[in-house]
Amino acid sequence: MKNSILVKINGKVFKAFEGESLLTVAQREGIDIPALCYNEAFEPYGACRLCMVEVVAGPYQPGMTTSCTLKVANGLEVITETDEIKKYRKVIFELYLAQAPGSEVIKEMAIKYGVTSTRFSRKLNPLDPLGNKCVLCGLCVRACNDALGIGAINYIGRGVNTKINTPYLEASSDCIGCNACAEVCPTGAIKVENIQDKRIMVSWSKTEVPLKQCRICGKYFTPEPLTLFAYQKMDPSIDKELEDLCPDCRRKLFSKKEILAQKGIEVKK
Repeated sequence: MKNSILVKINGKVFKAFEGESLLTVAQREGIDIPALCYNEAFEPYGACRLCMVEVVAGPYQPGMTTSCTLKVANGLEVITETDEIKKYRKVIFELYLAQAPGSEVIKEMAIKYGVTSTRFSRKLNPLDPLGNKCVLCGLCVRACNDALGIGAINYIGRGVNTKINTPYLEASSDCIGCNACAEVCPTGAIKVENIQDKRIMVSWSKTEVPLKQCRICGKYFTPEPLTLFAYQKMDPSIDKELEDLCPDCRRKLFSKKEILAQKGIEVKK
């Protein structure tokens, strides 16, 4: 069990645990700190810059820093709302409103913190595959490359021309259609559609991934490459007959097996 320590946030003392970030403690205690790129599944790296706090005491250098990367320590004292933080946050929100005007998530967050317009402008691409919603936080890339080891997407270009997509903006043969990129995207930028027997990663150069068909009901339910990827990672003793069953038919089979097992009858595959 991790050792507990005490930290002070906005003048109040809270219990924390070694290794936690200040943002984690604040969220647990109901202290509002905006955050866009933070995801517990990944090591934080302060990309969005929205979760700034001011360190006023403790083992770290005083001043503003990202709370997602700030590890708690005995004697740490921070303030989450200062005039400087509010000014900084306003500029960041204005930049995001200019960069990702298509994102309703960004608009709603900005309004919550009192920002309704932006002084900045950017030439927008009406055909942007990410709908002008991407802020380049990189969570989708980290999910695909680091967490899963697939590498279907990455950063493309440099400077103001940097974007995220498939290599050469071509349909990816590596994509397994797992949808992890869309799940972790904080701005709703990644569009995925299931059409008949295919999953189309619309945002990723319209990459098409075949869907597996349930051998009982005939419904298409999951990408075939994802099933293969998952079973390669799982215990080989797991019943392979489940691989071709949709969740509904799988539950029915389990229920049938349970009932028949109680009666001493073996289910034929």
